[in-house]
Amino acid sequence: MSGRRRAFVPDERRVPTESDLDRRRLAEALDAVGDAVVVVDTVGEAVLRNNAADRFNDARHADALAGDALRELLDRARSGEECSRELQLFGPPAEVFWMTARPLMADGRRIGAVGLVRDVTEARRIETVRRDFVANVSHELKTPVGALAVLAETLANIDDPAVARTFAERIADEATRVGAIVDDLLDLGSIESQVAHRSTISVAGLVHAALDRVLAAASASGHEIVVADCEEMVTCDRRQIVSALANLLDNAIKYSPSGTKISISARSADGWITFEVSDQGVGIPSRDLDRIFERFYRVDRARSRTTGGTGLGLAIVRNVAHSHHGDVTVDSSEGDGSTFQLRIPIAGNVSPLFAEGR
Repeated sequence: MSGRRRAFVPDERRVPTESDLDRRRLAEALDAVGDAVVVVDTVGEAVLRNNAADRFNDARHADALAGDALRELLDRARSGEECSRELQLFGPPAEVFWMTARPLMADGRRIGAVGLVRDVTEARRIETVRRDFVANVSHELKTPVGALAVLAETLANIDDPAVARTFAERIADEATRVGAIVDDLLDLGSIESQVAHRSTISVAGLVHAALDRVLAAASASGHEIVVADCEEMVTCDRRQIVSALANLLDNAIKYSPSGTKISISARSADGWITFEVSDQGVGIPSRDLDRIFERFYRVDRARSRTTGGTGLGLAIVRNVAHSHHGDVTVDSSEGDGSTFQLRIPIAGNVSPLFAEGR
């Protein structure tokens, strides 16, 4: 499979024939294909290789492993066998390739083989995310639903009104928890499946709308929320941004000691609005910083259950940022509080830097 031979090499000394043009079209078409394609003759020499396949020719490191696997499949295909396999490369970066090869026939005899390599890394990642998501949802709902069943069964056999009231309150708490998980799942699904409905609105209006959602919780827990208004206007999906800011504020309230200050501000620069929410809470260990935006990931699972956290709030914030072609970052250390920054373009335009690959 060594070397690179193209299907057509033009000879400028003569006028191309229709056959030459067909071969040229074939070569250009294969180069336009995202999959790597290699055609070999009966002795295994490459007679055609498109641009995408170049990375596996005389390659090193992980690509060399992929090249060896492709050669093995082509050798089997030259013997008349149709074969395929999935190859996982652990990187970095981690990649997954689907490889297939089949013999080429002409007039009833084998004339070579063709091999194809498709990058299925993203598809496998999505499958893993979906599988983990279903498992996590099942786990998160199983606990409160199970508790509801036990509490209801116990309540049915209690004659003491005071004890019955206690169990009824616990049933209400568990039902509220289930409702919160379902609401967050609906919000997350809505954000992921719909295009943002953008309108131009004041940044201050967004901040105060988010503040209205959490004022009762802040007051009940003795937190003071300091607001720094911004006079800028921004084009965004109002519902999504308010939801993201409310989740950041709610997170700060739940993970900050009673009586401490929480601040929310916004500033504009270079065509971007940056919302910032800071707290004086427990902070986030460095080992968890890369994972806190994952669905259902909790730094302190026991504390999250006590505060009623669903583990979906920061995942919602991340998805809102992505739907607006922005980003969300966190600066935190254990015991020193956290500062989250949500950044979106002012005019709702897509910056090539952040739009690429989304």
